[in-house]
Formats: sequence, structure tokens, C-alpha cells
Amino acid sequence: MKICFFGSSLVSSYWNGAATYYRGMLKQIAALGHDITFFEPDAFERQAHRDIADPDWAKVVVYPATADGWRGSLEAAARSADMLIKASGVGVFDTELELAVAALPAKTMRIYWDVDAPATLEAMASDPKHHLRRAVSSYDMVLTYGGGDGVVSAYRANGARDCVPIYNALDPETHFPSPLKQSFACDLSLLANRLPDREQRVEHFFLDVARELPDKSFVLGGSGWETKDTVSNVRKIGHVGTGEHNAFFGSGLATLNVNRDSMARYGFSPPTRVFEAIGAGACLITDQWDGIDHFLEPDREVLVASNGVEVASHLGALSIDRAAAIARRARARILSQHTYRHRARQFNQIFVGSSSRIEAAE
Repeated sequence: MKICFFGSSLVSSYWNGAATYYRGMLKQIAALGHDITFFEPDAFERQAHRDIADPDWAKVVVYPATADGWRGSLEAAARSADMLIKASGVGVFDTELELAVAALPAKTMRIYWDVDAPATLEAMASDPKHHLRRAVSSYDMVLTYGGGDGVVSAYRANGARDCVPIYNALDPETHFPSPLKQSFACDLSLLANRLPDREQRVEHFFLDVARELPDKSFVLGGSGWETKDTVSNVRKIGHVGTGEHNAFFGSGLATLNVNRDSMARYGFSPPTRVFEAIGAGACLITDQWDGIDHFLEPDREVLVASNGVEVASHLGALSIDRAAAIARRARARILSQHTYRHRARQFNQIFVGSSSRIEAAE
């Protein structure tokens, strides 16, 4: 099947947290025999911060971040695609693309793949004129990378024909234990870009903890933190390319996951960092959210904290041996149940089922 995919970027993770998800999913979907073309705009200096070369399992088309650029790419994609996927958060001309894909002839299967469904749904709820309110019913299906039953119910209530979460997962060929790197060594690390709906939670779960534990060392990776005031035991290292993620996650005693506000409210939304970190052999501490036990067993495979005080408590009680045991059990669980190979098989099953229903309807 010929699949054309419009997303933020496949080749660059710069200001693009979805890159790991796109790579893991599409590589395994291609392995099932599908032909993938990924369309991405030349925007936000991503092409200057590439992490990977064009992969052999997908054709990458970089188009100008202009009206003519997206229109020409969509016209080319629509001529050849059996399935056309528009992901949320491309970054430029999202509204125009989403409306244009919704308006394509029904002979092309149209999929809206929301990589930040909680935020999208909250935006729709707060804006009666939101464009997706009238467009989403024209898509054959909505896929999301998290959100559980809450997201499914909300999308259906907004007119989606169907909605299915395909959760983040691990690509064990990309994320695996690697040697410690001294520049990343610390007691607790966090890799997260500075975003408005995450910053306050990072302050509570990470920066306040560093303030309370001056004898511990902390490493903060991700774009945008350069101007943030922090205490001296926090090292800010800026953007960390995907090629260094394994060393980053594996060089600390533990690493922290902090969900964005909307994802924490909906639950069932583990970000890519959870699976990357565990794949790299890290002991994970995560903020609390509904559904964590669907992926990992608290206290045995992951440490869960409802606030910064609990993060500090976990860190204070964590020995090297206990951290290693938690990391080992977590990685075994993820490898057995939550890899992108598992997710691609789910995608294939959904695709075959939806294709049959659409053909019957026609």
C-alpha cells in the first residue's frame, strides 16, 4: 500500500519530540510491506539540525514552508497515495492542510494522526469555530498516540467516524543500553523541550527538587532552557540529538519523565521519552498519570511521583543496585509488550478492518 504522510519531520528531532514516534512507527509499517513517503516542511531550522540521513525504508520529501509548497506536495501525494495521513503539529499551514486533506476524494483513505490529542481536543472544546469541528468527520479514521478512552470518546463526540490510540513504544534497534558518558552523569536527568504547558510542571517536579537536594546533581537537556534561572547543581546542556539519547538516559542514577499539562489530565499518554529511556536502560521516575500501570508496574518497573516531594523521596532512597533492578525489569516488560513492531501490527489490523468497512460503505 502506498502511504503518504505529512508530519513535522522524520529526519530531525530539533524542536520535534514526535520524531522518535514517526521513525519507530513508519519503519515497522514499512517492514510489513507498505511504501512510505514522508512530506515535511523546510521550517524551524530542522534541516540544519538533522539527526539522521534519509532512511532506506521511506522516501523523504522536504517542501518549502510556503502556500505553494504544501499545495504542490499535497497534489503530488494525492495522485499516488492509497492512504494519506496528516499528522497534527506539522508546524506550518496545519489548518490549511487539515482542511485540504479532509476535502480529498473518498478514493484515497484519509487519516488524521494526532500526536498531541489531549491538547487538540482542549483547543476544540474552547473554540466553537475550530476548523477540526467541521473537518474531522471527513477523515476515515483518527489515530492518536495516546489518551485512552477519554480521547476516543471526545473525538467521537466531535464527529470522528472512529478513533484508535496507537501508543508510543520502543525501537530496540535505536534505543539500547550504551556506555556511560561523563558529561551526562548525574543523580537525576530530564530531557524535555521548554514548552508553556510543561514548564510549570518541570519547575515542581525537577527544578524545585534540585533546590531541595543541593548535594545531588541534575542534568537538564532540551531546547529553550538557556534563559531559565536554575540553581548551581543543575547543568543545562541544550538540545540533545537522538544519537546521544542512549548515553543521556543511561548515564544518570535515574531519569525523570514530566508530562505536559493536557496529557497528564487525560492520562494514558506516555511520551516517547518513557520508552526511549527504558530502552536505554534507565531507571525511570515519572509524574503520576492515569494508566501508567497499563505500561509499567509502579515500584517494581517504574517509580511514580505525584509531586516534587515524592520525586525527592524516591531519589533519596534510590541505590545503584535498586535503580539497576528497576531498569532491568522495565526494559524486559517493554521489550515483551511495547515495541514499535507490536504497534505496527496493530496499525495493520486497524487498516485492514477500516478498509473493509469503507469498501462496504461505498
